[in-house]
Amino acid sequence: MGGILAKKKEEESLSNITLIAIEAALAAGTLLRQGYGTEFAIRSKEGVHNLVTEYDNRSEEMIIDFLRGHFPDSHFLAEESGSQKGSKEGLVWIIDPLDGTVNFAHKIPMFSVSIAAEKNGEVISGVVFHPIVHELFVAEKGRGAFLNGQRLHVSEVSEVSKSILATGFPYNLAENPNHCIDHFIDILRQGIPIRRIGSAALDLAYTAAGRFEGFFEVSLGPWDCAAGKLLVEEAGGKVTTWDGSPFDLRSYKPVFASNGKIHREASSILSRKV
Repeated sequence: MGGILAKKKEEESLSNITLIAIEAALAAGTLLRQGYGTEFAIRSKEGVHNLVTEYDNRSEEMIIDFLRGHFPDSHFLAEESGSQKGSKEGLVWIIDPLDGTVNFAHKIPMFSVSIAAEKNGEVISGVVFHPIVHELFVAEKGRGAFLNGQRLHVSEVSEVSKSILATGFPYNLAENPNHCIDHFIDILRQGIPIRRIGSAALDLAYTAAGRFEGFFEVSLGPWDCAAGKLLVEEAGGKVTTWDGSPFDLRSYKPVFASNGKIHREASSILSRKV
């Protein structure tokens, strides 16, 4: 009973924007859970194993319709439909309706819904929902990050040699963009365990939760990382480019998120010239 009351108290302190984002993520997660493991249409986008399913589209339509119903003047930046009323002014929803499509299509239960709210260029709210295990990650600017109502804190590990890192690979991996294969090998040569989940939103959420010490990837869309970036920062972590400079969500540049304690050491490895 105490946990339920604590969760209720935490929810009461959240903004209406975040509460509506949570409702949208939960509804989309229910849809994905119903579709998971069934037969559905799949098509390929540009790049190897760059898939989109009918559930990507159905989830995105559901989320946008729900959010627009509550905030009719919103703008949207979503993975499948792109930018609608594409502006950074006012309230912008940055949406990945199914992050981990390849996993979903192959019946691997590691995928998520990611929804972030950006106001006048600043992300103020972020929600990542893992529907298979019912884990709801929520962050609000200046209010902290939470998992199922419990406050999150990044890991206390302070040495890269004692860390577990996560990564992802681009669909044009064979072209080795920004020497990402070489940098990956540099990390491996340190003897550091690396996990590859297949959902950047979950990688960032797990970093916020202290499950990973850090996460790096050569390029992400804003829908992949908007909510996760806020989760990490509100849990006490740090998000930059590989060389430690500020990370812009719309830059598609290499990103490194960490607990902050290993950031400089790991960044020095990632940013080595090859």
